[in-house]
Amino acid sequence: MRSIKIYTTTQCSDCRAAKRFLAEQLISYEEINIEEDFAAAEVVAQMNEGKRSVPTFDIDGKFFSCSPFSRKRLSTALGLAELKQS
Repeated sequence: MRSIKIYTTTQCSDCRAAKRFLAEQLISYEEINIEEDFAAAEVVAQMNEGKRSVPTFDIDGKFFSCSPFSRKRLSTALGLAELKQS
């Protein structure tokens, strides 16, 4: 089973879009709010050249930022079939 973590903040519209996309695809994930978890905020900064860029994903140990949110980029990272543009 895949391990998918999404690092978010409360007011991030890209984070909400990413979570909506995952829900549409019926993909389970663990959400980590970096406003509430200082260690997670540091992980995000380390993975994004010092920036606290969200949403940042950890998919099976591979990190990437998806800001601005892109359905195509996330679907590619998840290995999903090509999605129709909406």
